[in-house]
Amino acid sequence: MRTDPPDSGPEREQLAAYLDLQRATVLRKTEGLDAEQMAHRLPTSSLTLAGLLNHLALVEDSWFGERFLGLPEHELWAGVDWDADPDWEFRTALETSPDELRQRYEDACARSREVVAGVESLDQLSVGTSRRSGARWDLRWVLLHMIEETARHAGHADLLREAIDGTTGE
Repeated sequence: MRTDPPDSGPEREQLAAYLDLQRATVLRKTEGLDAEQMAHRLPTSSLTLAGLLNHLALVEDSWFGERFLGLPEHELWAGVDWDADPDWEFRTALETSPDELRQRYEDACARSREVVAGVESLDQLSVGTSRRSGARWDLRWVLLHMIEETARHAGHADLLREAIDGTTGE
């Protein structure tokens, strides 16, 4: 269910609410679709709603669990040779049922919410470091990054859903 973020309040609450709004938007774009519809592609792209859901589940686990907390890869992603198959999560999504993909994403989001709730401050730094700069990220940056990532893919999902059955809107 989509809930508008609060008009004011603590920064963590607002950032989390904006991220949850984007998460709910992505899920709404997949409601009621079957496997064939979830695999629909636009002529100019290889993106599918199935692939987007799987990708977003992966990035939730990667950014909050692995990079921020330093946890090992979640069992869903463990053992994937990302160098040999960099689009693994997009490709294999087509082999997974729509209900399982939605649940996978919802579960990953729940794990991420637990991370955010368990961290004392938005200023807390990650265990992991940037491959480019070697710097660590604070929780605020991770939340902002995930809002951007999820909102970008919500836009992709909007275009895909419209192409499938004409459904538009938030």
